[in-house]
Amino acid sequence: MCNCKKPYYITTAIAYTSGKPHIGNTYEIVLADSIARFKRQQGFDVFFQTGTDEHGQKIENKAEAAGITPKEFVDGVAGQIKDIWDLMNTSYDKFIRTTDTYHEEQVQKIFQKLYEKGDIYKGYYEGLYCTPCESFFTPSQVVDGKCPDCGAEVQPAKEEAYFLKLSNYTDRLIDHIKTHPEFIQPESRKNEMMNNFLLPGLQDLCVSRTSFKWGIPVSFDKSHVVYVWLDALSNYITGLGFDADGNHGELYKKYWPADLHLIGKDILRFHTIYWPIMLMALDVPLPKQVFGHPWLLQGEGKMSKSKGNVLYADELVSYFGVDAVRYFVLHEMPFDNDGVITWELMVERMNSDLANTLGNLVNRTISMSNKYFDGTVRNAGVKEPVDEELKELAVRTGDKVVAKMEQLRVADALTEIFTLFKRCNKYIDETMPWALAKEEDKKERLETVLYNLVESITIGASLLKAFMPETADKILSQLNAGLRNIDNLKEFGLYPDGNQVTKTPEILFARLDIKEVLEKVEAQKAAEVKEEDGGEQADDKGQETVIDLPAKEEITYEDFAKMQFQVGEIIACEEVPKSKKLLCSQVKIGSQVKQIVSGIKAYYTPEQMVGKKVMVLVNLKPAKLAGILSEGMLLCAEDENGGLALMVPEKDMTPGAEIC
Repeated sequence: MCNCKKPYYITTAIAYTSGKPHIGNTYEIVLADSIARFKRQQGFDVFFQTGTDEHGQKIENKAEAAGITPKEFVDGVAGQIKDIWDLMNTSYDKFIRTTDTYHEEQVQKIFQKLYEKGDIYKGYYEGLYCTPCESFFTPSQVVDGKCPDCGAEVQPAKEEAYFLKLSNYTDRLIDHIKTHPEFIQPESRKNEMMNNFLLPGLQDLCVSRTSFKWGIPVSFDKSHVVYVWLDALSNYITGLGFDADGNHGELYKKYWPADLHLIGKDILRFHTIYWPIMLMALDVPLPKQVFGHPWLLQGEGKMSKSKGNVLYADELVSYFGVDAVRYFVLHEMPFDNDGVITWELMVERMNSDLANTLGNLVNRTISMSNKYFDGTVRNAGVKEPVDEELKELAVRTGDKVVAKMEQLRVADALTEIFTLFKRCNKYIDETMPWALAKEEDKKERLETVLYNLVESITIGASLLKAFMPETADKILSQLNAGLRNIDNLKEFGLYPDGNQVTKTPEILFARLDIKEVLEKVEAQKAAEVKEEDGGEQADDKGQETVIDLPAKEEITYEDFAKMQFQVGEIIACEEVPKSKKLLCSQVKIGSQVKQIVSGIKAYYTPEQMVGKKVMVLVNLKPAKLAGILSEGMLLCAEDENGGLALMVPEKDMTPGAEIC
């Protein structure tokens, strides 16, 4: 047990500002918060940092599609993320943004220092690029032409870039991992990094880009922006006041190296290979531990907007409350396997664990104290053998929880606390206070029973504080008990003799009817669809939407036959200079190549266009757009919000195939 103010630095991965975080993203900040709060209760001097990752091509594209600047876009999303972190009652000490001026300046200095040291060099990168992940892959790494991480289509890309010489530090990193078995957790993640990446050999890492502008410019080569991973990873030290020139701030001197980087398992490679090598190149100590937590799945799949299975924290809080959602995401996530969240599971846990096991226990104990002794709790010292099992469990629970938290087994720690609450309920059944109350000579025994319950609940509530802070405070307030530090939980009987509990116990958690909850959820979703769809109409089942357009003048088959539609393959594409909307594509149609200018820059990058098979109106009269000749038209579909999608053949067709 730590009785000193030993520094403890914990971080989350910074959230990418491409959109509102779902409950799977939110799980990480709640997990980190529970660890930070628990460490504070142990007496540690905790610094807890989180924040937002705000640069990259994906954000540049989204901002352009929204018709605003990238900074305006990330300002809005960063605010939304911070609001959700605050809604979930997380106790972070710093919220860093990678658009913060100090961070940007230090990233430029870090980049230049590594370049001058010879660890960064200029070259060319050619590979398959995934825009959502902002990552390059080799042909052997992609799966059926798709990104191995997120499943999006990858596109061929070649550009000038700067590279970090990973090979300079690979052997040193392997040795560090072998000699520090706690560095990567869980164990399965360490084996994955060693066997799949480090031991086979590393390719040098691309650390700059030229195909987009929304990033931190390389100070000595303004045609390049710093690649998102070098930029984002540096937040862990820049947020503390790291200075590449050596003039570090006091927070950096006090808290680095980090005690724990808490991240999702999908970004483990960046944090356990690229980040440590960057630090080695900077002659900076490595973090003590990187924990790659599993995913929280909706049903049986990873949450994705494209799958329509996304749940958001604020949505869940509106039904269950903050602490119930905190309890669920922490309790249902195994140590090294994915967890599952559904509305049915949420209601079941709400009713069984929170309303019955915990809420009913507190309510019964306070109500009986008021009914039999006007709220006064006394330890009359009338012991019976049945008391010892409860007391022994109560004083051992703290050590059990500490042991689980040292291993970052947060779900198991919560289980230990609720085991104590369940034992309290069993103790009520064993001692039957209502029966004792009927016999005058059992009054002191009844006082002792209720004291044992109040003391045990106080111990449990103090342990619960890190995980469900508002609930713990409510329980302790109703019991008129103070919060105990972790090292004050090994002794039974610290609750003041003669203390008064509240006269009117508050219902902590109300039981819910699953049918009513699901009906409300469906009604809410239907209302949201109706609001978002505007001019769209739902069919009789309310499951499908359509768009009705004003009818145009009828044409004859002869009119239609004048138009020539063929399949084309885009073999090259580039942005039209000084245009915010236009892309110029070279489209192979049979043995010909036609130049076609399209207003789809907000929806596709040139890299995404190359290689696509598209539907083309071939015999459209040529016209100049922005001074460039266009010899046809690419067919697109437009949704109700003005979003565009290229029309592509269902099967792979030969360029030039007629569309009829």
